[in-house]
Amino acid sequence: MASTLWIYHCYGLALWRPLMDSERMFGFIWQCFYSSCLRFWMKWLLRLVTGTCELQRICSQCKAGALRTSRIEYSLKSSKSKVLRSALSVKEADLEDLIAQIIQEKRIKVQKDHTFKLNFQKSLSQISGYSELFEAVEELRKEVYDSKKEEHEKMLLKLWELLMPSDKLESRITKQWCRIGFQGDDPKTDFRGMGMLGLKNLVFFSENYTDAARKVLSHSNHPKLGYSYAIVGINLTEMAYSLMSSGASKPHFYNTVCGKPQMQHFHEFYCYLAYEFDKFWLEEEPESIMEFNRYREKFHDKVKGQLQAQEVTLSLTLDAQK
Repeated sequence: MASTLWIYHCYGLALWRPLMDSERMFGFIWQCFYSSCLRFWMKWLLRLVTGTCELQRICSQCKAGALRTSRIEYSLKSSKSKVLRSALSVKEADLEDLIAQIIQEKRIKVQKDHTFKLNFQKSLSQISGYSELFEAVEELRKEVYDSKKEEHEKMLLKLWELLMPSDKLESRITKQWCRIGFQGDDPKTDFRGMGMLGLKNLVFFSENYTDAARKVLSHSNHPKLGYSYAIVGINLTEMAYSLMSSGASKPHFYNTVCGKPQMQHFHEFYCYLAYEFDKFWLEEEPESIMEFNRYREKFHDKVKGQLQAQEVTLSLTLDAQK
């Protein structure tokens, strides 16, 4: 009986796979046809009927935030015009001039469409600002922790003081660092993957949400559900970094920052991940820390799912954790 069911199962898969491949192929062909031919004629027809270009229609019909900015971004990427495509990486100082060029090229009558220029400028600031922010994040990630640099050392000691105000460090290199989740007696070795970005995230969370950070630290010392606070924190820096690198976090930034995002906004995004992961970990109740990678991926998938919602804002909301 079991062997018969297995045969039916394999036969079903054999029939299903060609159907799935056919759907993918059809989707690919449709996408090519739409982007290379149909989209152009639809835009031309709508321009003829409405008297407005695609960018104008997006600005007037779409709500400010991710919905509007994402559609403008797609429109610019799909454009055959070099001027329009250059808007994706325009610097803040060149924004006004480029918008003037686009208005001229698309023959937009700003006298009739009073809101277009302002709305379009905000979206361009978000698009180019996201790219500039990621460049700054990448630079910080590549900056190696150097114990010879006073600024780096002060920041590390500040982290200890914020999290452990009643306990004084016996020395700079000490096993005490393990109490806040570092692996050995010198934390500098733990920053190799994320560089100074990891340390700055940890300090920002501890400095701006001190009570929440200390509460999360206390949870990390749970006898059964405990984990290495600092190491997990650096791991979550990598998650925030990868979500930004892939563009998955764009809807969040487009919805929360009206204009050009700054480094602070990345730190805030990290704080959300750090706080929410702690809640997630305690709710899931893993058998041991050995299951960290599995639950980390589960949390990652959850966040990615949230980021697919058009109106998503992943802002830290403090609640009464035990």
